[in-house]
Amino acid sequence: MKLIAVCGATASGKSALAVECARHFGGEVVSCDALLVYRGLNIGTAKPTHEEMGGVVHHMIDVADPCEKFSVHDFETLALLVVEDILSRGKVPVLCGGTGFYMNAILFRSGFGGTAADGAVREKYAAYAQEHGKQALHDLLAQRDPESAQKLHPNDVRRVVRALEIFELTGRKKSEQRDTLQPRYPYAAFAVGWEREALYERIAQRTQAMLDAGLVDEVKGLLAAGVPQDAQCMQAIGYKEVVECLKNQDSQSTMRDIILKNTRNYAKRQLTFFKKMPDLHWLTPSAPAEAIKEIEKYL
Repeated sequence: MKLIAVCGATASGKSALAVECARHFGGEVVSCDALLVYRGLNIGTAKPTHEEMGGVVHHMIDVADPCEKFSVHDFETLALLVVEDILSRGKVPVLCGGTGFYMNAILFRSGFGGTAADGAVREKYAAYAQEHGKQALHDLLAQRDPESAQKLHPNDVRRVVRALEIFELTGRKKSEQRDTLQPRYPYAAFAVGWEREALYERIAQRTQAMLDAGLVDEVKGLLAAGVPQDAQCMQAIGYKEVVECLKNQDSQSTMRDIILKNTRNYAKRQLTFFKKMPDLHWLTPSAPAEAIKEIEKYL
């Protein structure tokens, strides 16, 4: 049986569909989400609850401390061991997530994931951004790797630093390495093709649900536990806006609007990324059980 990948934009129903796939095809879910790896980040990441997991084993959740930096290479190293173990037991790995680089690290052999992190290099570029600003750091990347710079927002400091790090350590542009993708395993990939306004409504509902569930208190708890405001995990959408709200004493309605705007923009970037995935099959929005019928026909 192939690996099954369930990907796409945030709030598109990936988690529920992945659980249904695992039940139907005899599999286990492997999370491909850059935030679900962190312990303690539950509400703002929409981390699946025990009930939502529906008795299906989930992997690559809560594997890192929130104070840690966690790279694509770190994810690849751990997740490939998990996938091989699932396959060795005759089960189907069901990849699920919206972090494209994480999913690609499992599905494809790529030079991007194979460049180990170098703390000294990262600190150098982080200090450069601190001294000269995010835009200056982005301009530096534009000089060395224009294609990668075009795809990354100046505020996405972590990925800008990563691209600069790859260039410095390998002498090769990150943008050049995407052409080396070779599938590791046979796979079938699926995403739910929501209309834009319907997806935005789902994002709005999820954002309000997170706030109602106590997102602000979750962030306060992380800060009180010693997680730095500039920690990698705290730069995530939902968390960074709450931090700014607490610092500047902004209204929660303003904070909510900013989270919504940033989440919509992130969803656009996710869709742009996944539209380039080879052999991705777009599903009609429906209940997970109905989507399984469509997946069966495709398989």
